[in-house]
Amino acid sequence: MNISKQIALVTGANRGLGRHLANELLSRGAKVYAGARIPESIDLPGVIPLKLDITDEKSVAAAAEAANDVTLLINNAGSSTGAALLDGDMEKIHLEMNTHYFGTLSMIRAFAPILETNGGGTILNILSVLSWFSSSGYGAYSAAKSAQWSLTNSFRLALGPKNIRVSGLHVGFMDTDMTANIQAPKVNPAEIARIAIDGIETDSFEIVADETSSKVLQNLSGGVSAVYPQLFSK
Repeated sequence: MNISKQIALVTGANRGLGRHLANELLSRGAKVYAGARIPESIDLPGVIPLKLDITDEKSVAAAAEAANDVTLLINNAGSSTGAALLDGDMEKIHLEMNTHYFGTLSMIRAFAPILETNGGGTILNILSVLSWFSSSGYGAYSAAKSAQWSLTNSFRLALGPKNIRVSGLHVGFMDTDMTANIQAPKVNPAEIARIAIDGIETDSFEIVADETSSKVLQNLSGGVSAVYPQLFSK
């Protein structure tokens, strides 16, 4: 994929990784729609602000009508409530699923026909190392990201024959406002944005963006004992 010839839409582009992704695309010559619930919050020169709430199907439909020339869709918008599955607030758990799973589903259903009409293209879903690994305190987020990864695999099969490649990016904690209260090693979101765009430019299906994600991926083949050794420590 030649990024300079693409017309991209990045959801959640007003801050964090989304803003860095939009900026990286601009630097490589792409036309960029920057989606956000409050378009006035987008302060990146050169993008086209687009009002978009991915949890609202009417908003998604309006965005698809406005940005009907898109050839590259990046599903980045997300939420992180910190809700646990056992005793967390059910509204927060629903929010995680509505954002990461149903929101991504709505976006792809709305924009896949557009990409097909425009000759094909790429969809990049911003996933997480927590797509593969559950951590205490992030049960709802992990479940939603795991569902989003499964959705990604399903759409790879469904959209491949239509000349639409569906990619996923896996990454651990990034240094953004969403993780400001988390005490853990964090990677630079600008660097992750560069890795992500490099990955779709080389037509990668799975982009493993940091050491943490790479290690967890390697452990998956070892089963439960490799991924969750604490269960076998007694």
